[in-house]
Amino acid sequence: MKNEGNRAKQKIIRHTLRVDYEFNISDFNEPGKAFGEEELMAAVKRGAIVILDDATIEAMKAKRARDKARDEAERLKEAAERGEQTDWQQALKEWEDYYKQP
Repeated sequence: MKNEGNRAKQKIIRHTLRVDYEFNISDFNEPGKAFGEEELMAAVKRGAIVILDDATIEAMKAKRARDKARDEAERLKEAAERGEQTDWQQALKEWEDYYKQP
C-alpha cells in the first residue's frame, strides 16, 4: 500500500505505522532506498522484524501505559520535592481539609 500510494498516502501510512505500531521504516531500510514488500519480507526472514499476534501487542501496550504512568508519577513527585511543581493532589487535600473545619 505504501509504495502504491501517492506521496500524501505514503505519508499517512508511515504515520500510522509509527504511531499505532511503533514501527519506523527508517530503522530497517538503507537511507535513500525504498522500503517495500521485498525488503519487509527479507527483514522478517532474517529476524529483524517479528510479527506479533494481537494479544501480545495489547499486552505490550498495556505494560507501556503502566510504565508511562509510573514514570510520570515519579517525575511529578520529584518536581514537587524540588519545589518546581505543586503536588496538586496534596494541595487539593489540604484545601478540602481546611474547608471541612467547623
